[in-house]
Amino acid sequence: MGVFRMVIPCTVEQTIYKGDFMSDEKPIVSKEDTFDKLEIRLGRIISVEIEPTAPKKAYKMKIDFGKFGIKTSVGRFTHHLPEEMKDKLVFGVLNFSPRPIGNTVSDVLILGVQYPKADSGEATFITPAATAKIGGKIF
Repeated sequence: MGVFRMVIPCTVEQTIYKGDFMSDEKPIVSKEDTFDKLEIRLGRIISVEIEPTAPKKAYKMKIDFGKFGIKTSVGRFTHHLPEEMKDKLVFGVLNFSPRPIGNTVSDVLILGVQYPKADSGEATFITPAATAKIGGKIF
């Protein structure tokens, strides 16, 4: 992995210089062109069960997003027990295209990070530090 310099053209009058960085880093993007387009909302997990038709071990979850409705998600949160996940608060991206996973259509992506020392793709969910309003927007 090499180190290189990158110059990002912005306008004719202005150029942003990004110093040395590792080549696997993502380019700098604007908040308005990326993050602001995502509909990330807070939801509460209301049910969890194994999704037997998923290509890898995964759970099928029903999540209540308040006025945005109850959504289905299939995710690899299987280091958690189903009963441990019920009623947990999670963040979901509501405006990604629905995606078939096995025989289930996953219509929301639940955000997570890799579970410690687990295989790639196995995750633990991200949850707020305090109780917040169901359906609340991330900003």
